[in-house]
Amino acid sequence: MVLSQEQQQQLRQQLMEEKKRLEERLADNHHYGMGDGMNNSIGELSGYDNHPADIGTELFERGKDLALNEEDEHRLEEIEMALLQMEAGRYGTCVVCGKEIPYERLEAVPETSLCIEHQTEKEVSHRRPVEEKVLRPPYGRHFNDGTKQSAYDGEDAWQEVEQYGTSNPPDFFREGKNYNELVIDNDERRGYVDDFEGFAITDARGDTEEITDITHNDAYRRADEKERAESESSE
Repeated sequence: MVLSQEQQQQLRQQLMEEKKRLEERLADNHHYGMGDGMNNSIGELSGYDNHPADIGTELFERGKDLALNEEDEHRLEEIEMALLQMEAGRYGTCVVCGKEIPYERLEAVPETSLCIEHQTEKEVSHRRPVEEKVLRPPYGRHFNDGTKQSAYDGEDAWQEVEQYGTSNPPDFFREGKNYNELVIDNDERRGYVDDFEGFAITDARGDTEEITDITHNDAYRRADEKERAESESSE
């Protein structure tokens, strides 16, 4: 179905009116409740010394304000792109499959560039944390990125902090039995490669030739269980 001149004019008018409304709203930060920083809005000098639950309402409201602002920004971009597509004569076709978009859908959502079949493929958010613009590897990578880096990276930094506790309760994890298990890779070897290095007490030079004592820690427990399993299998 090819759009008539009258239909295109009506859709263009809808796009221009919505574009003007969004531009005016985005120009006014107070509309989204972000005229002031969150700490100033709640009368705090700093938010770092507060438990997340203490300012939970404020965090939720600020997150909602940011989401509404981002949604309007993204919709304005779509409207501007739709106007450009209209000027180029490609308006009204799906950018994925190339099929024509029904007029009824365009009338309801004039800025759309997707047919109803491909609308579900649209991403919810394109915004990433601003810190990623300045962070570089190894701290620029995401946590649990699957890399086998031996260097101290962002994931290791989080593990060091996480062991002192988070706001997640034990039942947040189905397999969690105690707080010490509620961390990423809680049984990971840290500071040593072989379990023997983890429980053997060395001398001042780091030698282990004349070991007189051992530490009964997790490394010792794993080594002991491994030795028992090998002994039973050999029998």
